[in-house]
Amino acid sequence: MNQPVAAISLPPPVAQSTSRGESGAPHQALSPLEAAQQARAVIDAVATVFRGKRPVVELVMAAVLARGHVLLEDVPGVGKTTLARAFAHVLGLTQQRIQFASDLMPADITGVGVWNQQAGRFEFQPGPIFCHVLLADEINRTTPRTQSALLESMAEGHVTVDGQTHALPSPFVVLATQNPREHHGTYPLPESQLDRFLFRLSIGYPEAATERSLVREHGAPMGLHHLPRLGDERLVQALVATAAEVRVADAVLDYMMALVERTREPARFELGLSTRAAIGLYRAVQAIALVQGRDFATPDDVQRVCVAVAGHRVIPAGLGATSADRSQVESWLLGLLESVLPPS
Repeated sequence: MNQPVAAISLPPPVAQSTSRGESGAPHQALSPLEAAQQARAVIDAVATVFRGKRPVVELVMAAVLARGHVLLEDVPGVGKTTLARAFAHVLGLTQQRIQFASDLMPADITGVGVWNQQAGRFEFQPGPIFCHVLLADEINRTTPRTQSALLESMAEGHVTVDGQTHALPSPFVVLATQNPREHHGTYPLPESQLDRFLFRLSIGYPEAATERSLVREHGAPMGLHHLPRLGDERLVQALVATAAEVRVADAVLDYMMALVERTREPARFELGLSTRAAIGLYRAVQAIALVQGRDFATPDDVQRVCVAVAGHRVIPAGLGATSADRSQVESWLLGLLESVLPPS
């Protein structure tokens, strides 16, 4: 039965504060309008090379603004690498790609201590994880031990090697991919790892006209040199700070929490959303509202990101947790959205 939620009453605007970059020096804060314009410019630029999938581009931008990571679950050859490279280029961020395989070791990701004979000590040599945008390709093809090397970095923004903690660049975003159709030689991500991803997205095949245009170009390598560089890490940090100030009315928060509570009903779900997931949903709602050009969140924002946030975290009663059940899980979540009335 539908359950109504109280009407929206917007809270007062939050005063903007000056954000600080990695060096500690303050950088110019952005107004919500300025931040929204910057975010839309980035999306427009990325969409010129990652064609026909603007909603996916908007969600990845929202993940960046929400300090989240994205799991791209799709078949090979639909542009996942192009998406990651284009975002890193346009945002002016460093980018690395790791091809996960069964023989990949944790040190291949995080780095290792190398003996310096002249200095008489071990010196840390950073691994490829020390970048702003990390493309973790086919993450489910490596062992759980190596997968766990990403846990600390995704949750805390640093890695620990030989007892020493090393901070990662800020911002730090993981775009991981896995093929849902292949199971031979794969290691399904454990629930603790899946919970570190803010969104699970599927790109899908392009529309016929878009694909025809790509084929007409003979599959030529997609160069990024013509794309503008619209920012750097300091601008991204300012965008993140502005997104965190987007207003969420009490009624919208109550709506979010009602959806979270519904996923914890034993009759409906074996595994519901955690508190970490609820916080991620809140940040995602703020971020997508900013992407849409607003400094306040609406119930539509909740509905726009709910499935992407919850689809890889919940397990409906009677269903397994394998990727083969994805469509069923998303169907259950869409039904959940229909069963709880948004505030008016």
